Amino acid sequence: MSSIMVRTVAVIGAGPSGLTSIKSCLDEGLEPTCFESSEDIGGLWRFKERPDPGRANIYESVIINSSKEMMSYSDFPPPAHLPNNMHHSQLLSYLRLYAQTFDLFKHIYFQTTVVSVRQRPDFPVSGQWEVETERREGQKETQVFDAVMVCTGHFTQPHLPLNDFPGIEEFEGRYFHSWEYRSAEGLQGKRVVVVGIGNSGGDIAVDASRVAEQVYLSTRKGAWVVSRVGAGGLPGDLVGTSRLNRLVQKLFPSWITRMMEKKLNRTFDHRLYGLQPKHRFFAQIPVVNDDLPGRIISGRVLVKPNIREIKGSSVVFEDGSVVEKVDVVVFATGYNYDFPFLPSGLLANGGHRLCLYRHVFPPGLARPSLAVVGFICNLGAINPLAEMQARWATQVFKGLLTLPSEEAMLQDVKRDTSTLQNRFACLERHPLQVDHIPYMDSMAEELGVRPNLLGLLLREPGVGLCVLLGPCTPYQYRLRGPGQWDGARQAILTQWERVAQPFRTRMPPQPESRTRASSSLILILTLSGTVLLLTTFYTRHSVSSLPTGLLYKMYSLPEIIWGWK
Repeated sequence: MSSIMVRTVAVIGAGPSGLTSIKSCLDEGLEPTCFESSEDIGGLWRFKERPDPGRANIYESVIINSSKEMMSYSDFPPPAHLPNNMHHSQLLSYLRLYAQTFDLFKHIYFQTTVVSVRQRPDFPVSGQWEVETERREGQKETQVFDAVMVCTGHFTQPHLPLNDFPGIEEFEGRYFHSWEYRSAEGLQGKRVVVVGIGNSGGDIAVDASRVAEQVYLSTRKGAWVVSRVGAGGLPGDLVGTSRLNRLVQKLFPSWITRMMEKKLNRTFDHRLYGLQPKHRFFAQIPVVNDDLPGRIISGRVLVKPNIREIKGSSVVFEDGSVVEKVDVVVFATGYNYDFPFLPSGLLANGGHRLCLYRHVFPPGLARPSLAVVGFICNLGAINPLAEMQARWATQVFKGLLTLPSEEAMLQDVKRDTSTLQNRFACLERHPLQVDHIPYMDSMAEELGVRPNLLGLLLREPGVGLCVLLGPCTPYQYRLRGPGQWDGARQAILTQWERVAQPFRTRMPPQPESRTRASSSLILILTLSGTVLLLTTFYTRHSVSSLPTGLLYKMYSLPEIIWGWK
């Protein structure tokens, strides 16, 4: 696919993906113009008392599932004082600080909705787009841009499958989609049924159970439930998410899956609690919820199977049980995705996903001048993925990277879709899941920013070991290549200080000093060398003969080294 000369870029949406797209354009010397339909930045993470149709929304109690170090932008570590798992208002403050630091606000036109994006008549030559916008007051304007970045997300169109619930139209109580949920106000003393056990369904069930007479959580397939709090009280997504962990998981996927499921069931038995799903742990994004097991064990939330039908104010479940006098039904049934401003057929749907090369570029364009950024999900934070996509897309816009032919891109999409269907328990409204580290590394490889692990271990062993054994934080992708950031090494070396800082609200007495620091360094060097040698040997020979006990130690290595167990 041939490149073009790009200078002006329209960025649609000023949420996390839109902000990093603006910055990526500026980093490449491009001229971005961002159109945001609301009056402020933040997208999904800006709480609104009155939700606007067509925009993402959250409820008042939302705490982010990813810790601050894992969800940060790669050249903008979060302030140390912020809690590790932030309230949505604190995340919005981080986004605002990011926008202010890099002077992004002056490129954003607020209260301006993109009505349509059309190819110009000479598109095969120019690659340009006509972008029609409408101000809140009604004024319309059409501008020409060399490229377009679509950053509108996928939580804007609620999916409400009422046909799957016979009798709902005659339900005597109130029903609504979780998109409308703000708080538990008005649910005091009510009987509430929450349909769906994704993250929203779990959160709303817990939130409502604090004031409701009774909450019933209805699920078709169950779910694995994980906590934000990991081993030793550290953020859960910082434990067991290193490159070494990923390597061991790749070599021994079945064993690691069993270990993870056993670990979760030691916390609470998912079968006993009625949550045991049909799929294995890594086949679908788990529910992140610290409080749900406690609400179940106290009886405030009762887990039920799927709804068979609704009769008046009674809800009949598939196991034949009936709950009478139900006041409210909340459908946490996911979202549809749509881009009404784009030409019909531009983003063709292929199986469980849109036909996008690397989840970014439509293969059928004569010129690669339109990119979709942030339309993706994984077991982790979206921000780093969106940032990597934006960095990659702007390099393509500038002609510094070249996309394959249309045929090659379609074949890649086909292979990727097949992998998606085999690897994950795909659902119609969850077509976007990728493996975090492999996806980031594949994009970074093309950009030339993938960390050179062997070189780091030889030249800077302190940083290299952090990259190998520590959590795969976004700063790793600023160590080298285009967009290299001088502060990346320091950000990696000090990430645990930022993790610890918000806990220091009371300083307990210090225990007796131990000579652990020096011995830890020796242990790190010895074990990491051993692991690398063993991994190399057994990759080339027989992995089946590796002792199970040693496998466990390898997988748990970061926890052992840093005292997490």
